[in-house]
This record gives sequence, C-alpha cells and structure tokens, in this order.
Amino acid sequence: IRDSAARVRLDLELPVREPFDARGVVAFLAARAVDGVEVADLDGDDVRYARTLLLPHGPGAAEVMAGPGVGPGRVAVRLELASAADVSVAVTRLRRLLDLDADPAAVDTALADDPALAPLVARRPGLRLPGTVDPHEIVVRAIVGQQISVAAARTHLGRLAAGAGTPYVSAVPGLTHLFPTAAQVAAAAADHLRLPARSVATVVDTAGALDDGTLAVGVGDDGDALRAALVARRGIGPWTAAYVAMRVLRDPDAWLDGDVALLAGAAAAGVDLGLPDDAPRSARSRALAARAGRWAPWRSYAALHLWRAALPPTRQ
Repeated sequence: IRDSAARVRLDLELPVREPFDARGVVAFLAARAVDGVEVADLDGDDVRYARTLLLPHGPGAAEVMAGPGVGPGRVAVRLELASAADVSVAVTRLRRLLDLDADPAAVDTALADDPALAPLVARRPGLRLPGTVDPHEIVVRAIVGQQISVAAARTHLGRLAAGAGTPYVSAVPGLTHLFPTAAQVAAAAADHLRLPARSVATVVDTAGALDDGTLAVGVGDDGDALRAALVARRGIGPWTAAYVAMRVLRDPDAWLDGDVALLAGAAAAGVDLGLPDDAPRSARSRALAARAGRWAPWRSYAALHLWRAALPPTRQ
C-alpha cells in the first residue's frame, strides 16, 4: 500500500469535439463500475467518474469531470500518479476510455439518416463508445459477464477485485483497490468467483494465457485476428469476442449477434425487422443483424443507442 501523500497530483483539461454525450459515457461506466476500483456520480448537471490505474511507474488514479460547470469542449481531469513520467500514458488511456477523439458529426450524421435511429441520435447527440484503460481487464470482465446481467457481473467482479486486487490508498473516496492483473486473476479467481465451474475455468485459463503471452490482446491488434484468437479458446464465443473488440480496439463497426438488450432496444425504437412480434428470438436476432448492415461502418455506436433505448426512462 502506497502513501497517497507522496504522489504527484495534477489538474488538466482535455479537449473534446462537440457534441459530447458526457452523461451517456459516464452512465455506461457507472452501471459497470467495480466497487473499490471505480466510482461515479451522475447527480446534478455535471458528471464525475474516477478509477484506479496501473501505470508503468506504479499505481495511480484518475478522476474526470464534465458538464456545464466544466464548460463545453473539454473534460476536467485530476491525476494522482506515482511519477510525473506517467502523465502522457494516463491521458492517452483516458482519451481512449472516454472516446474523446471520435468524430461525432460523422457518426451522428450517418446514423440519423435511418429514420429508426434518428430520434435516438437527436436525444443523445455525440454519443461515445467507451474504451478501456487496460485490455486484459476488459477480457476478464467480458468473460465474467457472459450470459449474466450487468448488475450480477458487477457483483462478481467486485468480489474478485476485493479478494485479488492490490490494495491502494487514494485521495478519491471509494477507490481502494487496483483491478487484478491477469496473473492475480489466474491465481485467485477460483477462490473469489461464484460462477459455474466452466465459467471460472475459462476465466482462469484465459487470464493465465494473457499473463504468459500465449494470448495477446492490445489496442493495436487487428480486429479479425483478435476475434479469431478469442473464439478459438474454450468458453469464449462470438459475443464476447465482439465486445472485447468494441471496448479494446474501439472498433466502430462491431456487432453483438444474439444480444437480448439489442433486440429490446430495437423494439423500443421501432426498428422494423419485417417479422411478427412473436417470431423466435433467433429469427429476430438474424433479422436485426441484417438490418444493422445499414449502419456500417458505425454499428458499435448504433448498438450503444439501442442499448440505451432498452433502458427504463429514468436511466436514459
């Protein structure tokens, strides 16, 4: 545990192209926030998100704020670092996490051309595709989240982080641990995850492969090669591979076949699939995947719009 008083602290402002749906990207992260690793605040006009980070020169934390109080075209960042040498790395990771380098005009214009998506785009202009600060973390989170709810995955991951993650003392209330490294997950997941044995085995085996380099997952990977490497592993299917590509590579055109929430969002948005409402889910999923072809090369952003459409009004 490092003494928080000995750390480098910096306040920065990061530029961002408008429109910027700060509330939407923070809400996405907040719904999946792992206790002790992440905290978020959506109350009031401004939004806040903070998390711990494992950086080249040691552990740290970052807190980001956006909204009217910060002003348009920028995001306020407070960094807590072991070394000033990690500033550029931390900023790069935060820009990827919040998708600050997206071209919102291009995305919104293309998706709004579809009458079914136009109202969603008008409601959430500048929607962003959340990335990651750690590719290995997203692989673990995606496997844990297979075929369970977001809330359930968050509970399992919180238990894993508390039991296997390195403790961290932060000036940011609520941040207490780093997300476990691949090596820590491989060694401790079986003790802390209350998932079916096959799911736990997949987590352990994949984390071990990430740790020893048998499986390489990084932000510069080729999308097709990454998906192929993931689905070749026992217990990992196309949905998980697509989700990892979406978050790690920030692939703007990923599509998650068979995702129930996408079907619910499409129904809520009035997307015409050309099928009766009581058609089998598999048929509706195939029809939605075919319909999504119109949204290329921005299908990841379309999926985010549909996910939001599926949420209760109070959470949109």
